[in-house]
Amino acid sequence: MKNFLLFSFISLNFGTLMAQNSNYWQQEADYKMDVVMNVNNYQYKGNQQLVYTNNSSDTLRRVYYHLYNNAFQPGSEMDVRLQNIKDPDSRMVNRMKESRIKTLKPDEIGYLNVYNFKQDGAIAKAKTVGTILEVSLAKPILPHTKTTFTLDFEGQVPVQIRRSGRNNSEGVALSMAQWYPKIAEFDFEGWHANPYIAREFHGVWGNFDVKITIDKDYVLGGTGYLQNKNEIGHGYQDAGNNVVQPKNVKTLTWHFYAPMVHDFAWAADKDFLHDVVKRPNNVDLHFLYKNNPNTIANWKAIQPILVNVMDFFNKTVGDYPYKQYSFIQGGDGGMEYAMCTLILGNGRFEGLLGTATHELGHSWFQHVLATNESKHPWMDEGFTSYIEDLAMNEIAETKNENPFESAYKNYYQLVASGKEQSQTTHADRYEENRPYSISSYSKGEIFLAQLEYVIGKDNVAKTLKKYFQDFKFKHPTPNDIKRTAERVSGANLDWYLTDWTQTTNNIDYGIKSITENENKTLITLERIGRMPMPIDLLVEYTDGTKESFYIPLRMMNFEKENPNKAIKRTVLNDWAWAFPTYELNISKPKTDIKKITIDPSGLMADVKQSDNIYEIK
Repeated sequence: MKNFLLFSFISLNFGTLMAQNSNYWQQEADYKMDVVMNVNNYQYKGNQQLVYTNNSSDTLRRVYYHLYNNAFQPGSEMDVRLQNIKDPDSRMVNRMKESRIKTLKPDEIGYLNVYNFKQDGAIAKAKTVGTILEVSLAKPILPHTKTTFTLDFEGQVPVQIRRSGRNNSEGVALSMAQWYPKIAEFDFEGWHANPYIAREFHGVWGNFDVKITIDKDYVLGGTGYLQNKNEIGHGYQDAGNNVVQPKNVKTLTWHFYAPMVHDFAWAADKDFLHDVVKRPNNVDLHFLYKNNPNTIANWKAIQPILVNVMDFFNKTVGDYPYKQYSFIQGGDGGMEYAMCTLILGNGRFEGLLGTATHELGHSWFQHVLATNESKHPWMDEGFTSYIEDLAMNEIAETKNENPFESAYKNYYQLVASGKEQSQTTHADRYEENRPYSISSYSKGEIFLAQLEYVIGKDNVAKTLKKYFQDFKFKHPTPNDIKRTAERVSGANLDWYLTDWTQTTNNIDYGIKSITENENKTLITLERIGRMPMPIDLLVEYTDGTKESFYIPLRMMNFEKENPNKAIKRTVLNDWAWAFPTYELNISKPKTDIKKITIDPSGLMADVKQSDNIYEIK
């Protein structure tokens, strides 16, 4: 078993985050936790010290903590939601589609209890309300001051139902996600103390210093850098390259430190195998997976591929800022955490690779660019899906001209279902799970893929890199990605953000008519949907030649570069949204025209494409 390596900590200063925008601020939460896990009854006890910095101009008299484990109890909001939603998550219900939480026994539920809460040594009043701890402070936290919270907590790891839990479907003993009292985010919008109903998360940037004491036979992996590898043993090597095997001990304490993250997760199992793959820029990729003869080959095979994937993400978005990342078998499906992911690992190779690629992508879109994924899940899931599909297409033997094709297909199905909701809908407030998933993953991905059509592929590539540089280790909002794209391209894009994300307006253009007059052809286009777009039009002639026409959108005040320099392009007068039709003349007779196509790239998400093509057969 190979060793975790100790790295120097990343030196990141919250003060430097203000440099980009003097009006920007964010809170800081530095944790120290000491936890003891009882692997016999899956209960744990710990203490927490949290140094909280109020960088806002508000005086805070209350604070809130998330107690996520409390969701896994009969009668919880998560349980009731499962019983009422039309299409419950199949992982969270039994064969009769009944909530698995509803039938949990007292020794199977999850809970997280907090007691002895103090602020700077003074007792503060704390009240548990479901998955939220409401704390009335002993004294107000003034703007630009620090305070120290201390508390004791005890928890029980639930039977694995969603993300965290014990003894998951693949036999991993402990998947410890959202397991500790986690302070809620307070930002320019106020407190984000949302109850846990199985959706997404939002956290405060800070440093985590965590000690976990557990049965000596368990191997751990998770967020942060292991500080005491020589004390732990399990085949880890000391400075003299000697294998250390602790003797005559029942438990070991694993000490992790994670700088500048907004979450801390870990997993543990007796049968974990552990591989480390070094990348050229000194980032170590760790792989912890069950000693299963049927799946070891898959876990070995993905390792060099994921090295290439990380390199692709670095080039496409920006350099991964930590020196370690861990792929850990655990949880259900796949879920991103700081510096690691928990993923299922017993499936087919293609599924394992796709999930690992997606979750690794979240290290950029969520764990460096930390959007509020409860309010804007399309920004983390969608943008991650975008770079995932780019990466998978990059490493594929056969390239797809449109690597986002499946996302468009999903979106068209959503529109046809009549169940689409605006992307401003809070993640918990979608009527059904499938519309939420398509809106967040597929429609969110199309936001960037379609932006290639709107401002050009090169401009989108530059936008991603600038977005990363300007907003890493911050909490960017939808307006930030829009303004970044505007700064890069020079286009006005408020209409794009508004129509695509804040409404359910659809794009629908068509070729209304084609008429001939004096050896010229008059083409009439029509806008049927409410969402406006610039138009790329390709005309193919019977002699085999091609010609393109570009119709700018007036409200964009922008002219896109020719996406295909090999084809002659004519830039026409712009098309204002209020005009439902647009006419253009082709200086050839109708008989010379073989085919006319609106958007030959397929990147404009036109919901009815049957009228986008005129063809003489």
